[in-house]
Amino acid sequence: MAYAIQPITVTAATTLTRGRHGNLVVVLDSATGRIITLPASTGSGDVYTIYVKTTVSSGSHVIQVANSTDVMNGGVAISTDIAGITMLAAATSDTITLSGTTTGGLAGSWVRFTDVVAGFWMLEGFLCSTGAEATPFSASV
Repeated sequence: MAYAIQPITVTAATTLTRGRHGNLVVVLDSATGRIITLPASTGSGDVYTIYVKTTVSSGSHVIQVANSTDVMNGGVAISTDIAGITMLAAATSDTITLSGTTTGGLAGSWVRFTDVVAGFWMLEGFLCSTGAEATPFSASV
């Protein structure tokens, strides 16, 4: 008999690990900004999904890679209303900042990272925002 694996809720800064968080949903449940660090990419194929349960209202949630060589490739849809836009990560993007306003971080926002090859994370997601949408991506690690 197969058993469902429950999502893992985090309320503090967390470094994700393959054994604890890989191939599970990580639920971010904090109104205060937190830093979530992905493990170093190795090409394992592991998937890390981060879901925002509670809108960030103090500071920003930051999702970042583990080292200065890993980058995020792909993009996210971000929307305040039906118009919405798609944002693509730059070739050097290694950080996503969810402000709780224009760059996402409202409840219901989510991002998924797949460890496709050493040095690269495949990125997809949907960010709920307020106001004029702005890019959540930067090269900050």
